[in-house]
Amino acid sequence: MTSTTTINTLVDQLKANPLNWALLAVFLYVLRSYISAPANAAPEPRHPETIVFKDYTPIELQPYTGKQDNGMGRILMAVNGNVYDVSRGRNFYGPDGPYGNFGGRDASRGLAKGSFDLDMLTDVDKPIDKLEDLARDEWEALREWEAHFAGKYLLVGKLVENI
Repeated sequence: MTSTTTINTLVDQLKANPLNWALLAVFLYVLRSYISAPANAAPEPRHPETIVFKDYTPIELQPYTGKQDNGMGRILMAVNGNVYDVSRGRNFYGPDGPYGNFGGRDASRGLAKGSFDLDMLTDVDKPIDKLEDLARDEWEALREWEAHFAGKYLLVGKLVENI
């Protein structure tokens, strides 16, 4: 007799308020999802990629533009002698980003001068740009950029001369 009373009460509640139909539908959906979920739905744990701090020459840095592996490769960029992994900022530093020409390169001169032109980049087979002709305000701009990268991205190496 108790189950009949419970069912009658439930039917009366559904008739009395249309919102109860929506709540019942959500409940049934959640119940179905819970029951039909596979027992081993959790992804296999993976160790994150190990990044080793190392010295990069301009030639060694050049492939890290984000273009490799269908556009999902690492993006490294040198700023004032430090090499940062800017892959998290792919929208900015990736191949299609506004700073995309700096990926895989020493971006120091371009950042200091506020220019994204290709002529701001030193050829990778030439000596590293010593930035000796920068004005005081350009050095200040470069230091601000360097602080930005140091605070936001992982330092992965140093930029050294080609061998």
